[in-house]
Amino acid sequence: MSIFPYVYFMVSSFHITNDEKSIAMYAGMVTSAFAIAEFSTGVIWGRISDRFGRKPVLLTGLAGTGVSMLMFGFAPNLWVTLFARAMGGLLNGNIGVINTTVAEVVTQEAHQSRAFSIMPGIWCIGSIVGAGLGGTLADPIRNYPEYFAPHGIFQRYPYLLPNLVCCAVVILSMIVGLLFLEETHEDKKDRRDIGLEVGDWLLQRFRRPIIFNEKARIVEEEYRLLRDSDSRDSCDYSSMDSSPALLPMTISTAELSSGGPAALEGGTPQSQNAGLVGTFTPQVIMIIVSYGLLAFHTISAEQLLPVLLSMPHTSEAARLPFFFSGGFELPTKTIGKILSMQGIIQTIATLVVFPFISQRLGSLATFRLSVLSYPFLYLLVPYLTVMPETIQRPLLYVVIVWKVTAQAFAFPPLQILLANSAPSKKVLGTLNGSAASSASLCRAIGPTLSGLIQSAGLSIGCLGLPWWSSSVVAVIAAILSLALTDERRAAKVPVQISTETDDLRSSTLVGDVKDSDVEIRPLSPEP
Repeated sequence: MSIFPYVYFMVSSFHITNDEKSIAMYAGMVTSAFAIAEFSTGVIWGRISDRFGRKPVLLTGLAGTGVSMLMFGFAPNLWVTLFARAMGGLLNGNIGVINTTVAEVVTQEAHQSRAFSIMPGIWCIGSIVGAGLGGTLADPIRNYPEYFAPHGIFQRYPYLLPNLVCCAVVILSMIVGLLFLEETHEDKKDRRDIGLEVGDWLLQRFRRPIIFNEKARIVEEEYRLLRDSDSRDSCDYSSMDSSPALLPMTISTAELSSGGPAALEGGTPQSQNAGLVGTFTPQVIMIIVSYGLLAFHTISAEQLLPVLLSMPHTSEAARLPFFFSGGFELPTKTIGKILSMQGIIQTIATLVVFPFISQRLGSLATFRLSVLSYPFLYLLVPYLTVMPETIQRPLLYVVIVWKVTAQAFAFPPLQILLANSAPSKKVLGTLNGSAASSASLCRAIGPTLSGLIQSAGLSIGCLGLPWWSSSVVAVIAAILSLALTDERRAAKVPVQISTETDDLRSSTLVGDVKDSDVEIRPLSPEP
């Protein structure tokens, strides 16, 4: 996000062409290079994380981002900038892997809405801060001549400074991740992690080590006593009267239906390494397609709105309902304030409002509420330009709040639905990588296609053509949402399991499944 404020001026400084339209096209190529490259490797990084763990992939992605930023800052021509952006996309599969990590850490439905809203919320904050850094620190010799002398490194590379600052932030993130990020892959999380050991050592050195070690000693001793007690209690089952109550056992409903773990009879559990057919179920495919469609029309709207705000008024008479032109003709400073306000509202909607609504309506209902509103939003936006000036600005603010709230209600529920629809946690990386690739491809195509449609629409005096085209895509996404199901809520069915042995006959009642789990409690044995 930090390159958006200055990428046009950076491309212009390469003196490739004097045509403003061509400069805008090249700038679009630079911004799209990352998304296109990310699309090509998203699934690969997801599968790598399934095999080697989440933490190594996340750290590799951060390293790739840092290197690509440095290369971008030192780029002497357009081709190096394109290569740097593409390399950043190729080496960074972190979006899908982060979603996978969250899904593995937070499995309770009550906490999912809050957990899956954190990343989009942080993304909003990063977008605001990143855009501010890029616009403030670019070309420092021209903007801050009192602090930066000419003929230095920033004279030769005027857009290096914001990339250096962003690279420093990336390095700090890598250090924090190396020392304190725990592996979440169920098969890899128990392996030795030297980085975590160093991080724990540092915490013990700087966090009241005496109290910390005393608490750790007490916890370890209590755990040992409980373990020894359980071991002694489980040795004698000679009579029903002396037999201890069984501890609650939690199993997945998928295991009940597929015979695992070994149909609860002590056999070998089925392998969870599903093939492509088992991994990409119809539900999963529909979610991934929904992810791409949502990314397509939302990124198109992000591009179209600033253009609409900056376009000049027109003296041509409107031929309603379809043929009219002209924009709001707002100054750049005002547009910047509106976009900043948009980011702040979206952050609040994502971190505060969405968890509240999702916990009451559920992920699927919240997602449908959002996507069903998008077609109406895109239909109405162009007509703001023909409204009376007295209500034009208030309606614009209503539309902005509508847009960012709908976006805050759309992406997190999809991530939750995808996590709940995964046939196994071992393929979560592959699924989230596929979703990220789908979104990246559509984010690369969306701005280009909507720009072409906008040019065609303006040539015939139809300002709303790109918006109404996005509305068609939103209608398709809305229809697709009606075919989705919430696998976790659908799994709430009562199940009863009976067991009988020579010495003990008991019934085990499984209540309504909640959070995709079944709690098995033995009832009192019959006399």
